[in-house]
Amino acid sequence: MTHIPKRCWNTENPLYIKYHDEEWGVPVHDDQKLFELLTLEGFQAGLTWELILKRRDALKKAFAGFDPKIIANYKKTDVDIILRNPNVIRNKAKVNAAVSNAQRFIEVQKEFGSFDKFIWQFVNGKTIDHSLKSMSDMQSETSESQVMSNELKRCGFKFVGPVICYAFMQAVGMVNDHLTFCFRYKEIQKSNLQQVHE
Repeated sequence: MTHIPKRCWNTENPLYIKYHDEEWGVPVHDDQKLFELLTLEGFQAGLTWELILKRRDALKKAFAGFDPKIIANYKKTDVDIILRNPNVIRNKAKVNAAVSNAQRFIEVQKEFGSFDKFIWQFVNGKTIDHSLKSMSDMQSETSESQVMSNELKRCGFKFVGPVICYAFMQAVGMVNDHLTFCFRYKEIQKSNLQQVHE
């Protein structure tokens, strides 16, 4: 009999399972990956994460592998091409926001040395472990995500409300919101502890 690991997400969708098991909650310090996840969370506003995962490859292709240096130079013609692509999320405000956010992203990199250094300051460079027992304990925003949202907006970013920021924090491992019975909770906790001692 095959052992089925306990997950905090009750899903049979292979896309969701792969994302949950391999990505969600794993600390990200690579600037391009941080930009990708910030962009995807912005696109998710008002939609399901399942749809974003389905369209992720098409979005990645349309946005040059989520390279902010390339996207920052997108012109109206590039935006028009994306908006004609049936495989992406064809929302003009979100596509334009991704381009303008790439420009702001580069400004932050110049000011702080990296976006990683800027964004992780909101949790003092360490993953917050919420030790959640059930989904009902999970918050949709926190004081940290509110501060992050205000600061990103001050820098000129769009689609960065506190709820979007919190989903981003969960995705990039700034918080460990895997439920305590989930097999990934202890794996991520252990990995974070090892990095602290290295």
